[in-house]
This record gives sequence, structure tokens and C-alpha cells, in this order.
Amino acid sequence: MEEIRPVILCGGTGSRLWPMSRTQSPKQFQPVAGKGSLTFFQSTVQRHRIKGFGRPVVVTAFQHAKLVARQLQEIQCDATVICEPMARNTGPAVLAAAMVIEDETPGALMLVLPSDHIIQGNLNSPIMAMRKAALDGRIVTFGIKPTYPETGYGYIADGGQFSTYDGLHRVAQFVEKPPLSRARALMQSGCAYWASGISLYGANTIIAEFSRLDKATFTAVRHAIDRGEAGYFGLLLHSDSFRRTTNEPTERVIFEHSKSVALAPLDVEWSDVGCWTSMHAIGTPDEAGNVCQGDVISVGTTNSLVRSEGRLVAVVGMSDVIVVDTPDAVLVTSRGKCQDVKKVTETLRAEARRESHHHLQRDHIWGQSQSVLTSPDYEMTVLKINPSASINIDPLPGRQIIAGRGDLELFDGFSRRKLSSGERVLVEVSEKFGLTNRSNDCAEVLLVTMNGSISPELRLSDVSNA
Repeated sequence: MEEIRPVILCGGTGSRLWPMSRTQSPKQFQPVAGKGSLTFFQSTVQRHRIKGFGRPVVVTAFQHAKLVARQLQEIQCDATVICEPMARNTGPAVLAAAMVIEDETPGALMLVLPSDHIIQGNLNSPIMAMRKAALDGRIVTFGIKPTYPETGYGYIADGGQFSTYDGLHRVAQFVEKPPLSRARALMQSGCAYWASGISLYGANTIIAEFSRLDKATFTAVRHAIDRGEAGYFGLLLHSDSFRRTTNEPTERVIFEHSKSVALAPLDVEWSDVGCWTSMHAIGTPDEAGNVCQGDVISVGTTNSLVRSEGRLVAVVGMSDVIVVDTPDAVLVTSRGKCQDVKKVTETLRAEARRESHHHLQRDHIWGQSQSVLTSPDYEMTVLKINPSASINIDPLPGRQIIAGRGDLELFDGFSRRKLSSGERVLVEVSEKFGLTNRSNDCAEVLLVTMNGSISPELRLSDVSNA
């Protein structure tokens, strides 16, 4: 039996889940249930690591390629990674994955999956039951029975069951984010489903449909792959070619115009976790209806989500609130206003605030960096370097490092030597400056960058492990 290739789409910024989700570390790469748990992306990958499913394909932004590589490594999963030079919605991403799969395994099936949804229940069996329909050229999109009249989801109207495929239905109509009255009518009809974003079809089927319905995108993606660059973290699509694609979702470009599209209902618990209210809904509440994650004390509080990523958070006498505490930002909102969190991220971007882009602590292939102090004159950052890992630090005027703990080796562009604990070194002259951790434990270094030479990303260049 031919294996199904999972295609995991890692776009989106998850702005409604700020401050957990940031532009450089969006929702899909954050832990589902707090520190130490699998991320949304990792949970999606793990869900289909069973018999019948092949090597996954991950489509992500180029800026997140290193993060994808690290999270795949953490769960020991090998995958084909495709890096987008810019965001162009799901249509071009799906087509790029289809072309890569078809080049590798002609005639293979592909299962397109959002990377940031929560699913509980038996998802794989109904997917496997649709293999024959997909092999016969059907585009199978999976629907969820609505439980309330959500206006932020797309709906699929049931057009009646096929006699040739058990459990497969025709599509009468797609309805994109209807007003409340229409959403209520669709739900009450009993013949409409939420569009889950999950779909199954042959790679050659979707390629042929793009060639028929959107020739410009078909040509642009083919050129983007052929002219792309294979790098350490995956295939980087050719920028000028990929920019010529249509910036639209697959549903709008293909599904709404294809006679091959069909509907398969799913009987699972599903959430796209689009806001903090959804995070509360998927958590495990205590007897007062509270979902508490991290170091939290709740007194006289009900039906609330309280999440701490470090310090103690105490909530007293509150009801129906969301409290999210991170090292550099705190969000407090009522459950009914969670959709408005996006307005906070819009303000942060307009003011060019760092809090919209990244956290104080960031993960890298080589370890972690954490900003500990920022002033008008300088910035101090702690670098934690993994065992046997190396980093390059760009020289800047006034920049220096102070060695903390660990067996560190210094390369100044000419020679290598041991760097002793407490030793201070200026890095403003050498064209190259490298540090390697030669110990079996994490090494720590304090990086000091003077005002006028600070860059938004501290210009830390990842290199492969030694």
C-alpha cells in the first residue's frame, strides 16, 4: 500500500495568542500545555507517525527554518522541508509541496494539515478510509460538525452522499466566514460542516488542477522549485519566481471551482486554537473551571485561564478572565474580548516594539540567547551554548564577551585557544569570531553590545554543530 505523505503548513503568526506567540516564534512552535510539552507543530507531526503514512513534508517561512529543524530533531523525525521566501497564503505552499512529492514519488497521495490545531479522537482511520477516493482523483476535504455558530470559520454545505464511496459526500457550497445569522442557519440545518483545513488528494491531482485553474501560479511555483537552493535546513524556493504566485488559499483557487472536490465528515474533537478563549476550552479545568499552567495560585477565581512562564502569578476574586505572564509582557483580558488581542499586536508593530517580534529568550540550533538588561547605552545578553555546539559572533564597535561557565574554545580568525571563566574579550576587530563548547554541559557567555552597534537580532550567526 502506497504511503500517504503528510504535508504540514507552518505559516501564520497567531497574533491573537500574543504574548505567547510572536512573529519570530509564532503559535505553532509554542508548547500546547505549557513548558515541557510538545508544541502544536510537533503534535501535528506525531499524530501521523504510524503505519500508512510516509515521510512528512513541512512548508515554512525561511525565517523559521532553523526552528523547524530544531523541533523536528527534538522528536527525532526526518522530514522534507520547503522554505518560502515570503508568505503567499496556502495555495502556492500546497502546490510547492505537491510538486516536490510528485518529483520524489510519482502518483503519491498527500494529506494537507494545518500545524496549529488541536485534535482529539481517531483522525487517521477516516483519513485512510478515503484513500481509494483520492487515488481515483477526488479532492477530499474533511469537515467538522459545528457545535456553535462560529463566524470566523469557513463552512462546507453537504450535497448528498456518493453511492460509490462509503462516507464520502458531494459539496453543495463553500461559505466563507458567514455573518452570525447565516452561521446559525447553517448549523441548525444539520447539513453543514466547519472546514477543518485538512484535505487528502493525489499530488498529481492538485498539480493538474492548478495547471487548469491558475496557470500563472503553476508556472511560478515550478520555476521557484527548479531555481531554488538546497540548503542545510531545506529547499529555499526562488524568491523572484515565488513572488509571482497568486496570494490566495487553496480552497478559493481550487476547491471552489473543481468538480473533483468532495466532503468527508470527521467525528473528532477539533479546535483551531485561534484565541485564548480556545486555549481555555482545550485545557483541563479544576473544580472552579480554571485552567492554570505554571506557577499559579488562584483564590476565589472561576472560569479563567492563568498561564505563567516563570514567576508566581496570583489571581484573586476574578471570573472569566485570561491572564498570560511572560518574562517581558503580561496580558490581562476578559474571555469575551480575546479576539481584540490582535489590536495589541498591531499597535506594537506600528510602534516597532520588540515585543511584537520575539521573546527575551530565544532558542537557536546552538542553544539559547536571553536578553537580561537593555539601556540607552548598552544591551546585555546571556548566551547558553549546547555541548559540542559552535556559534559565530559578528564583531561590532564596543562589543565584548565575558566567559561564564563551561569549557570554551575561542577562535579569533587566526588561532584557537581556551577561554577561561571570567575572561573578557573584545570582538570589535576580528573579521571572524567563534566560540565552541568543548564540554559535555551547557556553557554560558555574557555578551555586551554598546549602543549604536545593536542590531534587532544581535546578529548571532548559527553554524552547524561541531
